[in-house]
Parts: sequence; structure tokens; C-alpha cells
Amino acid sequence: PSPEPLILKMVSSQPKYDLIREVGRGSYGVVYEAVVRKTSARVAVKKIRCHAPENVELALREFWALSSIKSQHPNVIHLEECILQKDGMVQKMSHGSSSSLYLQLVETSLKGEIVFDPRSAYYLWFVMDFCDGGDMNEYLLSRKPNRKTNTSFMLQLTFLHKNQIIHRDLKPDNILISQSRMDASDSEPTLKVADFGLSKVCSASGQNPEEPVNVNKCFLSTACGTDFYMAPEVWEGHYTAKADIFALGIIIWAMLERITFIDTETKKELLGSYVKQGTAIVPVGEALLENPKMELLIPVKKKSMNARMKQLIKEMLAANPQDRPDAFELELRLVNIAFKDSSWDT
Repeated sequence: PSPEPLILKMVSSQPKYDLIREVGRGSYGVVYEAVVRKTSARVAVKKIRCHAPENVELALREFWALSSIKSQHPNVIHLEECILQKDGMVQKMSHGSSSSLYLQLVETSLKGEIVFDPRSAYYLWFVMDFCDGGDMNEYLLSRKPNRKTNTSFMLQLTFLHKNQIIHRDLKPDNILISQSRMDASDSEPTLKVADFGLSKVCSASGQNPEEPVNVNKCFLSTACGTDFYMAPEVWEGHYTAKADIFALGIIIWAMLERITFIDTETKKELLGSYVKQGTAIVPVGEALLENPKMELLIPVKKKSMNARMKQLIKEMLAANPQDRPDAFELELRLVNIAFKDSSWDT
């Protein structure tokens, strides 16, 4: 059966969007490709069932993070609108809304228990950009390695912290590729970071008043099943924005050398660097937690790598978060490597 059209009967009686097909299932939601009836524009619609406090918390985090990026950042998935559905009733949800349904979700997230009628079906629908290039794994692994693409992707990945957002779950399957540009002849595609369910928005006060205070629940970091990109300190449950720098280090190293592993659950080939211990492959963060003095073999597959790039990756993957560059330094160094070093080998 086609996904129920009623959800999308927003305020009017006519559905505003038509769902075409399921394009992905995340840890807590289903994503559909959809079409805006009026304009025929393509959008992505993510449906999240609010039946457990964890789901509600993840959904609200994502909603807050996406709402907080006021200026539409080219490298962040853009939230067109968010709709709250209770049974057959729908309402547009806005940040800081005083609607009773919205406040019930916030209360559920804060208390860690459902405060609304569990017999009702509650859903949140996020309407977002549709990315036609799939995720970073699919895009890169279906093409020959290309230095221009590598450079472009690395520079696009350094933007997050300037928006005061710690993502906490950076990995190639959360980085989507948008190719739809007017002139695609010479430009590289745009990366769009998605899945902000685990993100933390650091507001001026340091604490978003609507944010659950306990942001270091370990189950959040470990239940993602993305061990390969987790910094050593994340395994222990105390971490800062530098954990994202570590994840980017894993992603960039894997992209440059095309290092992949097979995800045991999905059987998909994923980009990600790791440490070999005998026949086992171990996440770099886990290996560094056991042995912080371990020397990483970079490059691991290629014969050589640009010396400054190699040094930068080593620093991004430092066991001690304080030894890693921050996002600003990272960007400066990547720009230097990319543009000043014409002998950059790939």
C-alpha cells in the first residue's frame, strides 16, 4: 500500500506532497522521496514515529539543530517545514511553539517517559532537501578516485563548528550528495550533512533552555552503531566538539586511500579507516583508548601521501582531544595543502 496520503493534507484538504518511494531507513525514521504537488519540486520527507521517549528526544534534537541554522547553509540539509501528526490531525510545528502537542513532546523528552495518550499515533514529518547523489559512500565508491573531488569534499566538511553545532554522529552515510546544479559541467557536487538526531546545539548560554540537560547519555553515542568513527573519549562518554574532528579524520583518511569495511548488519561497503589487530579490524578510537601511544600507519594502502596531509590526519586522530586542530585551524591547513601545494599527490 502506498504511504498514507492523509499526513500531507496540511491545512487544506488537499495533500501538499505526494510520497513516491522509500529511500532510506535511519536509526529512528523512514525517509521518502516526495513531490510538492504545486511545483513538482522534489523533496525528502522523513517520518519519525514518536512512540518512545528516545525517539522523541532524537527527533526534537534534529528539529532544534536544523531550526537553529538560520541562514540556509549550503552544506546542511535544509528543513523546509516540520509537521506534527496526531492520528488524523496535523499541525505545522515551529521552534518555541506553545502548542500543547509540541509541549507534550518536549515534556516527554525531558522526563524520559511518554506524557501523551499512548493509544494515539504521533508522528513528526520533516520536509527537507532531496539529495540526488545518494550518500558519500555510494557516490565515491561508484566512481574512480578523483583528486578534485577529494579536495572539494574535504573543504566542504570543515564548516560545521562555525555554526556552533556539534554533530556527534558524523559518518559517510550521514553525508548526502546533491548534484542538481544548473551548470554541472565543471563544479563538484555539494555535500549536505544530515541526520542531526544526535547533534548538540551550543547556544550562547551554553545550554539551550529547551534542550534536555543530560547530553552525555552514553546510550546516545553507542546506540548509533557507528563505532568506526567514534573518538576514544566518546567510548567513555565525555566529549566535546573535538570528537567531530576525529570523525572527520577517519572519513578524510578513508576517502584519500579508499579504505572500506563491510558493515556486519547491513552488509554494505562503507568508507572508514581502522586498525588491524591480527585478522580483526578494530575502530581507531577503540584501539587508541586501549593504547593512546599507538602509532597510526598513514598511509596504510598507498606508497606515499603528501607529508602535510599525513601530519594533519595524524593530528586529527590524536588520542588526546586537545592535540587535535579545531575546525578553524583544520580549514586553514586544508586550504593551504589543497592550493599551495601543486605537487599534491593523490
